Amino acid sequence: MPEQRFDQSQSLLQQQSIAPQMQQSLLLLQTPTLELRQLVQQELVQNPTLEEESTEISIEEASSASEEEEFDREFAELSQLDEEWREYMAQSRLSSPKRDDADEKHQFMMDSIVEPITLQDHLSNQLSFAEVSPRIREIAMMLIGNIGESGFLQVSLEDLCFDLGIPIQDLEEAKAVVQSFDPVGIGAVDLRDCLLIQLERLGKHHSLEYRIIDHHLDDLARKRYPQVAKKLSVTPEQITKAAEFIATLDPRPGSRFGEDTNTYVTPDVTVERVGSEWIVSMNNEQIPRLRISNAYKDLMATGSGREAKAYIREKIRAGKFLIKSIHQRQQTIASIATEIAARQGGFLEHGPSRLKPMNMAQIAETVGVHETTVSRAVAGKYMATPHGVFEMKYFFTTGYETEDGETLSNTSVKQTLAEMISAEDPRKPLSDQRLVEDLEKKGIRIARRTVAKYREEMNILPSHMRRSY
Repeated sequence: MPEQRFDQSQSLLQQQSIAPQMQQSLLLLQTPTLELRQLVQQELVQNPTLEEESTEISIEEASSASEEEEFDREFAELSQLDEEWREYMAQSRLSSPKRDDADEKHQFMMDSIVEPITLQDHLSNQLSFAEVSPRIREIAMMLIGNIGESGFLQVSLEDLCFDLGIPIQDLEEAKAVVQSFDPVGIGAVDLRDCLLIQLERLGKHHSLEYRIIDHHLDDLARKRYPQVAKKLSVTPEQITKAAEFIATLDPRPGSRFGEDTNTYVTPDVTVERVGSEWIVSMNNEQIPRLRISNAYKDLMATGSGREAKAYIREKIRAGKFLIKSIHQRQQTIASIATEIAARQGGFLEHGPSRLKPMNMAQIAETVGVHETTVSRAVAGKYMATPHGVFEMKYFFTTGYETEDGETLSNTSVKQTLAEMISAEDPRKPLSDQRLVEDLEKKGIRIARRTVAKYREEMNILPSHMRRSY
């Protein structure tokens, strides 16, 4: 019995020593390319035996064949432990204290962030040049602090007057100062006020657009053009033309200073036609190419002390594992991308309307990895195709079977809906029920509520709000 307890303890210690390497391998697999570059640069700083080279990613050829075979065996064992150690590593992350290198990595990422100018900074800068009294400047600064990300005042002047005892005349004067700033429409109390300010700046105080916004904004939002035309004694065509101009105004003038939601991506994979085949190629340009430094290999061959050799040996092994993990990451992503291209030939040939239903389990079975490995590999990765750059997760979708047995993804159905709506008569837009009937004629049977759901997901208005007069 004591011997059995010793074996269990020894096994646990071995597994615990392997876990950090396995964790690093999984981290590299799921990390997007640009973030991976930062992680590799951090490893270059921490591991003196690693250096960047100008040739392709490879394991250092100078190491002996026996060492390579031993390392390959270790790496295979690590891969087999993926499923067994997923829960263990999750618990380890929760229970283990934060390491110094994690703190340094976090600080490196934080220092790399460029702080954008905020709306309040932009307005405060303009206030500093405004010719106003110190009293009005102070009140205006307080109002700027109460402007939300859309650019509207989030507190009423009456409440400020009551709560702070500030004369309403001073508040009105300070508000007028703020509303004279860029962007036009800033400091408005609501959407109506915001649009009217913009029209006044354009010299359209007495225009039809001004009258519509001032008195009939709710009807305009519901596209009740005939009713508005009747109330203002003009034609529906005039209302339509005015509405088109109003649509050019900015309903959220402060949003341009909000968080930038645009994501600029570099494709990890490119799919191109070569002859009659679709060929997948990896983008390795963004990933530093690593090798083990010859200087440290030479140092190992000299008469260095035992402790120095042990340190260098450990760093070299860590460096080899990183190089091989990156290579394995690229191979895994390439294999998955190749299988996606093989299954989505219709999409590559004709576009989103021919996207087929596909799930990660199907890809995992063909590639020979676990479904969670596919999920990690495609997370945050992008594929360049003849029809644009798509997130690799885009290709995994459920779908429908048509009457003739063809399978279509829900993305393809959405694309078909969008094409039908774009081709409709704007004076007689298609209702959701009519869309259901037209889809059925194409062999696609879906419920009206599903059509409405897809339409809303594509930000397409209902038929009565798409009508033109």
